[in-house]
Amino acid sequence: MSPRLDEPRTRPVQQTAPSTPLPALATLPEQNQTKPEELDGLEGLEGLPEIPPYDEVGALDARALSKTLFARLETLEEGTHEYAYVRNTLVELNLALVKFAASRFRSRSEPMEDIIQVGTIGLIKSIDRFELSRGVEFPTFAMPTIVGEIKRFFRDTSWSVRVPRRLQELRLDLAKAGDELAQQLDRAPTVGELAKRLDLTNEEVVEGMAASNAYTASSLDAQPEEDDSEGALADRIGYEDHGLEGIEYVESLKPLIAELPARDRKILSLRFVANMTQSEIGDELGISQMHVSRLLSRTLNKLRKGLTVEE
Repeated sequence: MSPRLDEPRTRPVQQTAPSTPLPALATLPEQNQTKPEELDGLEGLEGLPEIPPYDEVGALDARALSKTLFARLETLEEGTHEYAYVRNTLVELNLALVKFAASRFRSRSEPMEDIIQVGTIGLIKSIDRFELSRGVEFPTFAMPTIVGEIKRFFRDTSWSVRVPRRLQELRLDLAKAGDELAQQLDRAPTVGELAKRLDLTNEEVVEGMAASNAYTASSLDAQPEEDDSEGALADRIGYEDHGLEGIEYVESLKPLIAELPARDRKILSLRFVANMTQSEIGDELGISQMHVSRLLSRTLNKLRKGLTVEE
């Protein structure tokens, strides 16, 4: 015989443990955790129809039973075992709504169990806010809340790097506008075309496109596809060019060297460009090696002082 609502039930609301911690689970009311032994002696639930196993209840039957349960829920005092019992029954009767909403996000990287659990939180919120007197069907009322809870979960947890909410929303707008323009133009739209479509500046579009790169991250050790002859990403990253470190100093030295006397410039060129020794420079200029050393030291001190003043 099918169980009646005036009998203790041993099926609490299903709460599958997610593979990763979900902060939203902290919002689940404690009364959803009603223990079977606490349901002994429930009163005031007479007159409700028999409820077959939840997996055997069709959509129309679940809708009709939900109306009866919502009517009874309004007569019960919140916080009592009877209230929690009827509320949990409503959750289990309408879990099909959560599974239907979660199926829309099947292509996402998160486990389906996590998505269903987050959607169940939205279902519980909908049950708490639903008013039968409004004349609205519960599935119509609950679906936006369930989907919104799932979308909020992806928005808050799926980004590899946290970016401002404005850029997260801009990424979605750019993706939608890009698909529409690609169909119209039969090619990928330009930044200017996207900016015109969304009434934005080119800089804002570029910023949104850059933020999209933060949604997913790739490992440097990830192996390429089978038809890709390149190695791992780490093998394709450019090396550090130490010669770039001196470019700033070279550019800063140019005007200082231009102000030097011709002989001092020639000594610098012979020493640091031609790599000649001080003795060779002295023979080239007809002066002693000691004289070359003094001139070179004086010139370098002057240039060093000029760089310090520039900085």
